[in-house]
Amino acid sequence: MNIIFKIDTWQEIYYSLRNNKLRTFLTMIGVGWGMFLYVSLLGAAKGMENGFDKLFSGFATNSIFLWAQKTSIPYEGFPKGREVHLNLSDMEMLKRKVIDVDYISPQNARGSFTGTPGESMSRNGKSATYSLTGDYAVGNKISEKKLIYGRYLNDADISGNKNVVVIGEEIYKNLFDSKKKENPIGQSINIKGIFFNVIGVFRVKKGGGFENDQTAFIPLSTYTKMYNAGEQIDLFAIVSKPNANVNGVEEEVKQVLKAKNKISPEDTNAFGSFNLGKEFKKLTGFLTGMQLLTIIVGTLTILAGVIAISNILLITVKERTKEIGIRRALGAKPAEVRNQILLESVVITLSSGLLGFMFGIFVLMILNMATQGQDSFPFYNPTVNYGNVFAAMAVMVILGLIIGMIPAQRAVKIRPIEALRTE
Repeated sequence: MNIIFKIDTWQEIYYSLRNNKLRTFLTMIGVGWGMFLYVSLLGAAKGMENGFDKLFSGFATNSIFLWAQKTSIPYEGFPKGREVHLNLSDMEMLKRKVIDVDYISPQNARGSFTGTPGESMSRNGKSATYSLTGDYAVGNKISEKKLIYGRYLNDADISGNKNVVVIGEEIYKNLFDSKKKENPIGQSINIKGIFFNVIGVFRVKKGGGFENDQTAFIPLSTYTKMYNAGEQIDLFAIVSKPNANVNGVEEEVKQVLKAKNKISPEDTNAFGSFNLGKEFKKLTGFLTGMQLLTIIVGTLTILAGVIAISNILLITVKERTKEIGIRRALGAKPAEVRNQILLESVVITLSSGLLGFMFGIFVLMILNMATQGQDSFPFYNPTVNYGNVFAAMAVMVILGLIIGMIPAQRAVKIRPIEALRTE
């Protein structure tokens, strides 16, 4: 009968561990702490990853925001300091010449980060100054608005130069009776002496977003007529194709625009940009590095704990020399003695690993409850891949078996006659 299925085997393991409670407990702490670190830190890293995914949900993370500035290098007879402008016609040129561009959304804006004053908006005697942005329908694909009323701009609004507006929640609260949950859809607000029908109200996520809830969006075509902007555009939001190199797309776009505007290829000031794809890649790289570091730290801690178990079992074998000698004299085979010690090693290793796993999961549950509803903090649903945990358990048991062979072989080498002479 296999030693694992013998009741006597488990009784001997129980009595051995019970007779050395403090030693066994201190030994188990090493492996348990390693598994606890492995589970809790890996889960926390995953929680941060989920938190940033949630924070950036609705954003095209492979996007580039580009605007025109002034030249800093003289070129082809043009002096430095020349003002450069983006135009609507540049969109089709960029799509045609830069094959990795997926789509482009042009924007014109007043207020907010533009350095220009906002626009007065009023309704029923209430008025305030807010940011105003002319946008395309595709702009909502780049930074999706969380609508609490109505809809966002569509292509028909743009092509029809319609006087429609999507307002932020703060504008809604100021111009409408939000306490009574007044429905703003179909009602009008006055912007620069022109009445606009409200078609949507959006809310900005706390801690995220490029817009704020004090911004109103109108069709870019309508904005252009209001301010007589012609073809001039303040900003291009450019989204690269899914598998494209975002940094390469950014550089290629700038070079195409420089060639079109007769700007030196070496001029780094003519066009400003913010590469969200580049920053997001840095972030994901950091999170991946955290997870890798967690795996390394947890694994090394577990290994140190398993080695400690081997050392303790060596002491145990020495203390049980006489007992092992009696068993050998009564006919116990070397394999039975070896398997007995190996089984003790596996039991201690697996038990401490399971305890560490349970405490790690418990800590993650507490973290999850503590961070629920905290949208401004990038932490959400900290979980662990159970496949990774079971793999770590398997490695832990295998290490326990391998390192347990040292005391097991020491026990097998004990000769019955010498053992019986031991005091």
